Amino acid sequence: MNTKVAAFLAKHNFVNHLDVKTVAEGLLADMRAGLKGEKADEDMIRTFCLPPEKKACNESVIVIDAGGTNFRSCLVTFDANGEASISEMEKTSMPGIDRELSRKEFFDQIAANLEHLKNKANRIGFCFSYPMTITEDGDGILLGFSKEVKAPEVVGAKVGECLVKTLEEKGWNKIERITLCNDTVAALLAGASIMPSNEVSSYIGMILGTGLNAAYIQEACDICKVKRQIIVCESGKFTSVNRSDFDLMADAKTVKPGSFLLEKSCSGAYLGPISFYALTTAAKEGLFSAKLNEALLKLTELTLIEASNFVESPYNKNLVLGKLLAENATEEDYNMVLQMIDAVFERSARYGAAILVACVLQTGMGTSAAKPVCILCNGSTFFKTPMIRERVYAQLDEILTRQSGIYWKIVSCENDITLGAAISGLI
Repeated sequence: MNTKVAAFLAKHNFVNHLDVKTVAEGLLADMRAGLKGEKADEDMIRTFCLPPEKKACNESVIVIDAGGTNFRSCLVTFDANGEASISEMEKTSMPGIDRELSRKEFFDQIAANLEHLKNKANRIGFCFSYPMTITEDGDGILLGFSKEVKAPEVVGAKVGECLVKTLEEKGWNKIERITLCNDTVAALLAGASIMPSNEVSSYIGMILGTGLNAAYIQEACDICKVKRQIIVCESGKFTSVNRSDFDLMADAKTVKPGSFLLEKSCSGAYLGPISFYALTTAAKEGLFSAKLNEALLKLTELTLIEASNFVESPYNKNLVLGKLLAENATEEDYNMVLQMIDAVFERSARYGAAILVACVLQTGMGTSAAKPVCILCNGSTFFKTPMIRERVYAQLDEILTRQSGIYWKIVSCENDITLGAAISGLI
């Protein structure tokens, strides 16, 4: 790394080469404390469910995927062979993103989003990607919103019960069952649907997109008083993370400063702002050439998409940063800007890898190469941000396989969250 960039990052307490194994050990200790009911950052939410042993056949289910900035809804139909088909997919914005909503307004907006699916199935699989306490009947009590959703009256509500009541008020037929699941549970269930249990030893679902979270299968544990089931970690709430000056600046602009510290260190909603504050702080301190310093200080924001596109194609003048640097930067400036943004991306990859290492170790599985732990990863940050996926693979290979003899396999499939949510609705 350029010595100027290295010194600048160190000055502002930004550590991109954090030790993945150490972070994983901290996560693991927190997970185990949470399972025992002791004080912990992660919620370690019991779901009371496992992947089904048989495929669903001749069934239809309404699927809702609410998380991040988008609200998706569709009908999923399983044929006689258990093959799933998706129809009537619609996408709109997540309620509460643009303005604060009351509880009634929140559920009324969801009902309006579902009008095209009215009475087309009597079961709903609701992937609600926010911290919840799952009840034994499959409903979920909202613990709090993340990802900048503004609907505080919904916190503490039974989400499924409230939605069913709202739908019935809108003239819907009786809903036989609504199942709430986290997107990580949906990812795990989708992984289980494409990798049969006789080929793997356990399953994990991880989301690294707008937000961050993971779920895994906890084996029965007398000490933790838990039966074998899927556990949602709420990994993004982990607080023992290195926070740079840029993290503090970005955090101060969020709806809930001081919360979801791990999520804010590595998920897609925050990587753009962190990069923005790193670059503009560097410009204020005169790190770049005078001309570029002046130009960067006129920048008002930077999204992850813009930062990623620049790293992929730095000389593209059609990009925000590409145009700015083309008109104002020296070759050394290009080198330093690219290294600074890449440092933000590398840290994200290392935190993502640490979460997976902790989850794999907690399953206690994967000791045979013939039966690895199946990991389904989902999220645009994981798949589209330059070098994040590759760096995660490298860390898992080193820490799990080379150092510990534990085997894993990352899988993916189209419409994974939709498929997993549909399966949850039929459990």
